[in-house]
Amino acid sequence: MVGSPPFGISTRLYHGHRLGREHLREIAAAGFAAIELVATRTHVDYHNEAATADLQQWLAEAGLTLTSVHAPVAEGFTAGRSGPALNLASPDAGVRERALDEATRALHIARRLPFATLVVHAGVLRAQQQGAGENSRDAARRSIDALMSAAQPLGVTIAVELIANELSRSAALVHFVEDVLDSGAAGICLDLGHAQLEGDLGDAIDHVSEHIAVVHAHDNRGRSDDHLVPFDGTIDWPAAMTALQKVGYEGPVILEVGPGGGSTKDTALRSRAAASRLEHLLADVWADREQWHDDL
Repeated sequence: MVGSPPFGISTRLYHGHRLGREHLREIAAAGFAAIELVATRTHVDYHNEAATADLQQWLAEAGLTLTSVHAPVAEGFTAGRSGPALNLASPDAGVRERALDEATRALHIARRLPFATLVVHAGVLRAQQQGAGENSRDAARRSIDALMSAAQPLGVTIAVELIANELSRSAALVHFVEDVLDSGAAGICLDLGHAQLEGDLGDAIDHVSEHIAVVHAHDNRGRSDDHLVPFDGTIDWPAAMTALQKVGYEGPVILEVGPGGGSTKDTALRSRAAASRLEHLLADVWADREQWHDDL
């Protein structure tokens, strides 16, 4: 439908497992046509060209498109716990270079398997910080400038995600993208769940509206980053979809949900049902706008 963005799902749903053919078949069976890949080496070994080749084959078999890749934010994820953080904004040169190398390797998936957007974190979450100064704006700028240079010949956009730290709240993130990055070629990953925790979801959407490259959609109850299926928490989804339509966003919306307490199959099916509800909300907004124009 006109004005309706494509909806996909993140492999975060299977993050605790090595991604396999059966997971992509499950996503396709639920009714999704696109995915965002979470590039954590315990989930998919993006260092290994054979693993990328397998992924390419499995996506083709399932009829799925790779829309975006989420750059690694930790060394691994096992038993529900993240390994040591990978921090692109670390003032420690060695730590920053390690994170940059891993993000670049994830970007290079596009050499074999094209995708549009690499989602990155500028720094670690506030809750993960060990002390003041752990997230350096200058270090983040240098890292993301380097990633943009590497991404440009691959046709990939770097999207800095809205997350809970001093560099990446909505207003600060717009300043970072507009004034700090030399080329101005980076976009923003608008994470609606994180924006809800920031305070006013509508304000956050307005702040970043000119720079949105991709949207993450998941729900919470206003206290913690729960990554629930939309409509399972307290986000006002009609208002959120109206705000997205108002700013003219027509790009991908990725449901970034966790496994929760049920099976991944059930969560994938519920996520597709939620995506259909969101699509209908957007269609209603578009119909109202068309009627308003007709009445003028």
